[in-house]
Amino acid sequence: MSDESVLSSAVRPAVTARVPFDDQSAAERISAALDAVFEQAVERPVVVVCVGTDRSTGDAFGPIIGSRLVASGLSGLEVYGTLNEPVHAINLAVTLGEIQRKRGTSPFILAVDACLGKFDHVGHIIIEPGPLRPGAGVKKSLPEFGDYTLTGVVNVCGFMEYFVLQNTRLGVVMRMSDVVVDAFCRSWRKLQIRRTMSRMPAPV
Repeated sequence: MSDESVLSSAVRPAVTARVPFDDQSAAERISAALDAVFEQAVERPVVVVCVGTDRSTGDAFGPIIGSRLVASGLSGLEVYGTLNEPVHAINLAVTLGEIQRKRGTSPFILAVDACLGKFDHVGHIIIEPGPLRPGAGVKKSLPEFGDYTLTGVVNVCGFMEYFVLQNTRLGVVMRMSDVVVDAFCRSWRKLQIRRTMSRMPAPV
């Protein structure tokens, strides 16, 4: 679980998108942002790392998305972090090492995580460049990673962070996850079409 204020102070702080999950056009707006993100991946393999645990409703945001992306059967997508095999504080470094051994320095990594933020930001889905700083919201020091981050503000920060995460409404987390998975699937299919077309021989 990350911290919204820490995420916003990354080396490249420009926010690509900040969308309330209950906005009527939320999926379309997030999909448009992901289109721009995937354009930066060019031909690099995309790896999605969803951080979190199913032991806490708020922190399950990442694993729920990971599980649903895997279930979507998106061709060519590599996903780490699901409800059955979560990526969390204990195994994050090992998981990143596995990705490096498998993909070297080439993958384009999208890091997905829950975060805590201001009261009026709860429910916002944020996409921004730069690495994720997992654990910052609960004062843990974990490896930073990722080319881009996608975070969901699941509850308020400032006090008793573990208690707040554990008492986050699952319904809100699920609805936020619905929007993210819908947007991601739309963008991924468009990316696959663009990549296929780019490999086609030019007409004579």
